Amino acid sequence: MTDVSGDVFIKICGLKTARDVEAAVAAGAEAVGFVFAPGSPRTVDAATARELVGHVPDGVLTVGVFRGQSVAEVRRFAEESGVRGVQLHGEEGPEDFAALRADAAGRTLLRATAHHVERCGEYGEDLLLIDAPDPGSGKPWNWGSAEFTAPAGRWLLAGGLTPGNVAEALTVTGAWGVDVSSGVESERGVKSPDLIRAFIAAARAAGPRRA
Repeated sequence: MTDVSGDVFIKICGLKTARDVEAAVAAGAEAVGFVFAPGSPRTVDAATARELVGHVPDGVLTVGVFRGQSVAEVRRFAEESGVRGVQLHGEEGPEDFAALRADAAGRTLLRATAHHVERCGEYGEDLLLIDAPDPGSGKPWNWGSAEFTAPAGRWLLAGGLTPGNVAEALTVTGAWGVDVSSGVESERGVKSPDLIRAFIAAARAAGPRRA
């Protein structure tokens, strides 16, 4: 898995065009995500994702995003698209992560949840993503609340992040990384290369991540 020591880990998600992938890679994203979950304006098929993966250098993690889909479907999409990471964003349990780990030992597994989690790795995931209750909506949540407790380990903050608030979010939460989709769009489902570049620059300006 890509790991730039000291730098915040940045994932740009919901990419659908070669232009957007190239903008994210050129700006320095550590990971790019392709949505395979149905019902999203950002959903792509496996063939499209495979073509887009071809624009991504080996040092950048490619992630397929799934929600409420069977392990068999996740496995099929991952294999057909060629993504090197899988993000489960539903009610999947440890057994699902274990099954995917057994299928492809070298694949990076991400667990996305809106619930409080004490540490990364509880389900066997490599990275933990803490999201808003309504993922992909662009609606921010109160990550700045005194009641919010950051999990231990490698975790990404998501949900309502934009170029205008990502630096503050990183400073307040101490997140290991960030994930953004709607916050870098000119309209719902349509990415803006300018906003992608601005988001990554703002996240970098927040300083190095915590160990």
